Amino acid sequence: MKFVIGNDHGGIDLVDAVKEELEALGHDVMWVGTKDKESTDYPDWAKLACEKVIDKEADYAILICGTGVGMSISANKIKGIRAACCSEPYSARMGRQHNNANCLCIGARVIGNELCKMIVREFANSDFQGGRHQRRVDKIKKLEEN
Repeated sequence: MKFVIGNDHGGIDLVDAVKEELEALGHDVMWVGTKDKESTDYPDWAKLACEKVIDKEADYAILICGTGVGMSISANKIKGIRAACCSEPYSARMGRQHNNANCLCIGARVIGNELCKMIVREFANSDFQGGRHQRRVDKIKKLEEN
């Protein structure tokens, strides 16, 4: 699978941990985030990364800001993106299995490198279960259209 990482200045400290974990799992990684700590606007990076998913240049996005919240709010405004803001592994797994999340949002000021790697691993190793969950994802898609 191919992942795109997007980050603002608040997320720069977790980029290497995310990239290393994904590559260790055998995934291709593209990075479109800022490379320094000078203040930038997270909606710009969320849009840039999520467009790679919408355009099928990447299968999934991982967005990193200070808390993950700003990135998830921004990403969820983009039609076709289902972003899950996660601070622990269980939610990352459930976001994939039950919600078919195609975007993981995490906060560099909330979690450290090792917890980050566990969250990324759960997200990357989980598959959408379909079944009763598909009905709910379809309802989410309808919300986007209204």
